[in-house]
Amino acid sequence: MTTAVPALDADLVRFEPVFAPAATTEPRWVRALLITIALAFALLFLLIPLAVVFTEALRKGWSAYLAAIVDEDARSAIRLTLMTAAIAVPANLVFGVAASWAITKFEFFGKNLLLTLIDLPFSVSPVISGLIYVLLFGAHGWFGAWLMEHDIQILFAVPGIVLATVFVTFPFVARELIPLMQSQGTEEEEAALVLGASGWRIFWHVTLPNIKWGLLYGVILCNARAMGEFGAVSVVSGHIRGETNTMPLQVEILYNEYNFAAAFAVASLLALLALATLALKTFVEWRASAESAALRMGESS
Repeated sequence: MTTAVPALDADLVRFEPVFAPAATTEPRWVRALLITIALAFALLFLLIPLAVVFTEALRKGWSAYLAAIVDEDARSAIRLTLMTAAIAVPANLVFGVAASWAITKFEFFGKNLLLTLIDLPFSVSPVISGLIYVLLFGAHGWFGAWLMEHDIQILFAVPGIVLATVFVTFPFVARELIPLMQSQGTEEEEAALVLGASGWRIFWHVTLPNIKWGLLYGVILCNARAMGEFGAVSVVSGHIRGETNTMPLQVEILYNEYNFAAAFAVASLLALLALATLALKTFVEWRASAESAALRMGESS
C-alpha cells in the first residue's frame, strides 16, 4: 500500500536565508560604547585640531594667508621639504625593495641582524638620530676634521637634512614589503626560474606585480613621514632661515615669533599634504582589496 504524497504548494515553499553568527557576543550597549569612545577620540584629537589649524590660518583673511604662503622664507621651506622628500623616498624605495628581496628570498648570515637594524629607527628617538650625525660629521666629530679640510659641509646644510630624513624613514617601505613577500612565498619565482627566466625578468614580471600595492603603500607612508619630520632635522639643520628650514621648522620659528597667522598658514599646507596622503592611502587600500577580491573570485570559479 502506497501513501500519496501531497503536492507542495509553491507559495508555501520558503527558503530561509542562513546568516553567519556574529563575530562577537557582546551586548549592543558595549558595542555602542566602544564606537562612541573611538569616534570621540577621533573628534577630539584629530578633527577638531585639524579644523583649528585651518581656522587660525584664515583668521586674518585670504590676503594674509596668501602673503604668508608666498613669503620668501616660506617658499624656501616648501622647496626644501619637497626636495628632501624627493631624495629620501626613492632612496628608501631602493633600499626597501632590496632588503625585502634579500630577507624573504635568501638565507644568509646576519639576516636577523638586518631585520633588527631595519626596526632601529622605530625604537630610537628622532632627536638621537640627529645627534648621531652630529657625532659623525660635526666639527669635533669623527669625520669633522676631514670634511673641513676638503670644504665639505654636511651639517647645517641640505646633505645633513637628507641623511637624517633617510635614517628616520627607511623602515617604512621594507616593513610593508617583508610580511607581504613572506606570505606570498617563492613558488612563482622558482617556477619562472625553472622556465629559464633571468633574475631581472623574474623581478619585473613576477615579483613586482605581486607587491605593487604594498610597495606603493610603503612609499606613501615614507613620503608622509619625510615631509613631516621635525626632531632629527631640527638637530642637523641649524635653523638657518631661507636655507635649512623645512616646513615643520618654519612653523616652529613663526610660532615662537608670535606670528600665529603665518605659522598656521604654513601648518595648513602640511595638513593639506597629510590629507592628500590619507586620500591616496585610502585609494591604494581600496584598489588592493578590490584586486584581491577579484583574484579570489577567479580562483573559486
